[in-house]
Amino acid sequence: MNFTLSSEQLQIQQMARDFAQKELAPQAARLDELSEFPSQNIRKLAELGFMGMMIPPEWGGAGFDALSYVLALEEIAVGCASTAGTLSVHNSLFNHLLFTYGNDSQKESYLRPFAEGKKLGAYALTEPSTGSDAAAIQCRAIKKGSSYFITGRKIFITSGPQADAMVLYALTDASKKTKGITAFIVDKNFKGFSIGKIEKKLGLCASSTSEIVLEDCEVPEENILGREGEGFKIAMASLDRGRIGIATQALGIARAAFEAARKYANEREAFGKKIYEFGSIQNYLADMAVKIKASRLMIHEAAWKMSEKMPFAQEASMAKLHASEAAMWVATKAVQVFGGYGYMKDYPVERYFREAKVTEIYEGTSEIQRLVICRNLMREIQ
Repeated sequence: MNFTLSSEQLQIQQMARDFAQKELAPQAARLDELSEFPSQNIRKLAELGFMGMMIPPEWGGAGFDALSYVLALEEIAVGCASTAGTLSVHNSLFNHLLFTYGNDSQKESYLRPFAEGKKLGAYALTEPSTGSDAAAIQCRAIKKGSSYFITGRKIFITSGPQADAMVLYALTDASKKTKGITAFIVDKNFKGFSIGKIEKKLGLCASSTSEIVLEDCEVPEENILGREGEGFKIAMASLDRGRIGIATQALGIARAAFEAARKYANEREAFGKKIYEFGSIQNYLADMAVKIKASRLMIHEAAWKMSEKMPFAQEASMAKLHASEAAMWVATKAVQVFGGYGYMKDYPVERYFREAKVTEIYEGTSEIQRLVICRNLMREIQ
């Protein structure tokens, strides 16, 4: 395997790094404190072509490969994890699904303006009674004439209040169980669509998360994504890509925490010497660096396989599991390196600690990732 990045990939990485450090990092703490959605960040990312990174130019995107995407996303996450989360859902889930399963009319109406960054997309699967068990959704879609009328609630929807449209899953035939789930493109302007509760979260406070309420929401039949009854299959396939995005977000958080801890350890003195000279701090910093590099290599392998159209579900789950748990460990130890100051909001590691936790939970908890990984392992010997 060749670990050398191409000149184009290096250019994309540097562009994202410069933008993240100059534009995102200086305002990340303020946006988090105010729970303010980073609209200006998203607009500037669109200008850079980052809102449709893996979509071909003929549909309004930049046409980059998956490795270029994760290189950029890591840098964005170092600067502002909330912005990275918004970017990940938009690219990895919404855009990807429209490109993969949408027909030409849907791509023209929905994919193009979203890939160009003129509009923002979201993904609506989770419900109050279903999280990890996506097959148990209760949201119903009843066909009347040439439209489907959807009733139900979706929760924990990233960018819910700001999204112009979302891929939403509903039961069109409950008797068929998972084969009765259908994916729809639901526009925020459709009658019967509304935003419910906006969540107050532990971390990623600048990334809006909300409930979506559907009360006989009228969706034209031409807004079915794929075919009726294919929704569950579409959802499961899309989460593989989404997990690469969340793994990369976790990697960025871990790197930001490590860089802050390393810098502080080189500045802070105790007992007449810099604290990095103490064995315990050296162990923390060394283990942080190892976990970060391992996460990056796993993510890059998954992204490379995705670009090469090779099976990558196992690699995506492994990368998501490792990177998210590494981020939580690194952020925790970064707080420890800072000591009492690490517990204070005056220092960024407190925010990294809060941001890391959710990466172990959303788009498949660590427990679900281990289940997926083990099932795949057992299939190999059957």
